[in-house]
Amino acid sequence: MNPGTTKRQREMARRQRQQEKSARKQQRQAEKAARVASVPAGEDPDLVGIVPGPQPLLDELSADEGEEEAEEG
Repeated sequence: MNPGTTKRQREMARRQRQQEKSARKQQRQAEKAARVASVPAGEDPDLVGIVPGPQPLLDELSADEGEEEAEEG
């Protein structure tokens, strides 16, 4: 192969990677903006949706407890 051809191919591949990287960066920025916009002002985004107090039991835990009660009784 001609050295100029391989160089051109490498440059095209580099440009393609840069375009993909730029597209991913723009997508992350848009997702971050949407995530920040959905949180009310003055509220910590890490704590949104957390309910204080006792939490409901997981299905796995409630099934295990049912088996233990059956064995005991």
